[in-house]
Amino acid sequence: MIFWFEKHSKLSWIITILIAVFIFFISSLSFKTAPVGGYGWRTTVYHFYVFFFLSVFLLISIIKGKTKKKNLVFLVIILAIVYGITDEIHQIFVPGRTFAIYDILINCAGILFATYLYSLILLGKRIKNKNNKI
Repeated sequence: MIFWFEKHSKLSWIITILIAVFIFFISSLSFKTAPVGGYGWRTTVYHFYVFFFLSVFLLISIIKGKTKKKNLVFLVIILAIVYGITDEIHQIFVPGRTFAIYDILINCAGILFATYLYSLILLGKRIKNKNNKI
């Protein structure tokens, strides 16, 4: 499935942008009161997976499966982390929402896990290409 998205990078860009808009929309929702009990597992899972998928599609969109573009992985990591931080800053201005370092850390975990998995896929592709040339 990833290889199909790499060949259709325009669709990958559209999905990346839709995920970013979704994150912004969810962050714009206000609460009458702050959630009771601090951070629940739902919030943690949401932050991890939404930034995981944002990073996966951003990686696919920018790198497009080319193993020689692996230096762009760091650009994707920085872009995704900066987006996560700006998302938390945005929440300061939404009634009932706050800036949370915990959310940024969970976002980073999702971003780094996505990057790790995609890097493994690129490594596998590179090894396969070397074996085919022999």
